[in-house]
Amino acid sequence: MGILDALFGRTKPVRPDLDQLFGVPSAALTLEAGAGFRPTGLGSVCFASVEGGAFDEVERQVRALLDADTGRGGVPVEASKDSYGYSWLLARHTPEELPDLVNDLHAVNSELEAHGFGPQLLCSLVGFRDAGGRRPLALVYLYKRGTFYPFAPLPGGGEKRDSPLELEVNAMLGNDLRLEKDLTRWFPVWGAPGL
Repeated sequence: MGILDALFGRTKPVRPDLDQLFGVPSAALTLEAGAGFRPTGLGSVCFASVEGGAFDEVERQVRALLDADTGRGGVPVEASKDSYGYSWLLARHTPEELPDLVNDLHAVNSELEAHGFGPQLLCSLVGFRDAGGRRPLALVYLYKRGTFYPFAPLPGGGEKRDSPLELEVNAMLGNDLRLEKDLTRWFPVWGAPGL
């Protein structure tokens, strides 16, 4: 950081650290013990699509990588676009295969990053539900920040959050994950695949 950056209050951007994703299985144990939330086996990666053959080829390679186990009973990855035009890849595993799900999410992020499309990556999320299956929760990884935050939409539709639950989960996971301290960056991901 240079002297002008210090004078003007600019800070260096946080470098993405995809290995932070491997902390999710540990966080899942804490979530289950502390709040009764279990993994759903669903996880997704969100990215801004880019027009062009190079990006289409990388996206095809990523999907082929994730679909490699479909011959052995694995579920193919699902691609979708949200109402804002962002692309999502949804991976499915059994709830007990959380480490495999995390590996898939890491592979998608790594592949896009390795081909120069890191700036298009927005977030990854892993879904959870309470013991009764009524309350959804996601651990959202912000690629550009290298941090996580909890997102808990209230059940029953609508776009309302369970903010007390989000703060409770945030306090609970401080030893498991690098959490986003700036609450203004806890963006809602309404209707995200895997939630």
